[in-house]
Amino acid sequence: MNLRHTLSIAFLASILIVAPARAQFAVIDAANLVQNALTAARTLQEINNQIIELQNEATMLINEAKNLTSLPFNIVAQLRATLARTTQLIAQAQGIAYQLGQAQSQFARFYPAAYNGGTTGASMAADALQRWTNSLQALQTTVSMQAQAAQNLNDDENYLATLVSQSQGSVGILQAAQATNQLLALQSRQTIQEQQLRLTQDRSAALEQARNVAAEARSREVRRRFQGNGTQYTPQPINVYGY
Repeated sequence: MNLRHTLSIAFLASILIVAPARAQFAVIDAANLVQNALTAARTLQEINNQIIELQNEATMLINEAKNLTSLPFNIVAQLRATLARTTQLIAQAQGIAYQLGQAQSQFARFYPAAYNGGTTGASMAADALQRWTNSLQALQTTVSMQAQAAQNLNDDENYLATLVSQSQGSVGILQAAQATNQLLALQSRQTIQEQQLRLTQDRSAALEQARNVAAEARSREVRRRFQGNGTQYTPQPINVYGY
């Protein structure tokens, strides 16, 4: 083996020794790369899921805030004031009272079914005047109630239009519920006013009927006194010139 051959063998050996060392830097672990990519994808998906969850929670909180938003319109105070005015008209009514005990006492006093013989003509005349006054005052109360009801119609129309608009434009459950409740309150106030008006109208009609009945009782007593209880008068001829 000459020197050239020996050097050739040594050179080839050195290449065989160095080549594996260089190959270590060029080799890629595919399995590890795939695993790292899958881990990154799963991590990214988890982040996306968390973002979606936060967005959903934010939307839910916004909706809850809308549902808890109060209606910026309230007519309860106005309805109470309107009802107080019609109630005051009844409280100020003159004549026969609306309280049960007083009404029964006054009715028995001024609207008797019959007069006894001890009642004076002046007393019966005073009762008749009082009955006429009661009928007039009851009619005045009815007219006042009708006028107040007519005046309330304009306010009710405005309240109704506003509440319907508020209900249709409500941003949440609370506003819609409050608008509905106020619509029901308006309807209830109108129902109460209708009952009050019917009460005054019926009262006026009843007092007028009672006045007619009492007038008949008074007429019977006046007629009885005129006719008397003794012997009926018989006309007798009168001789003026003594013939």
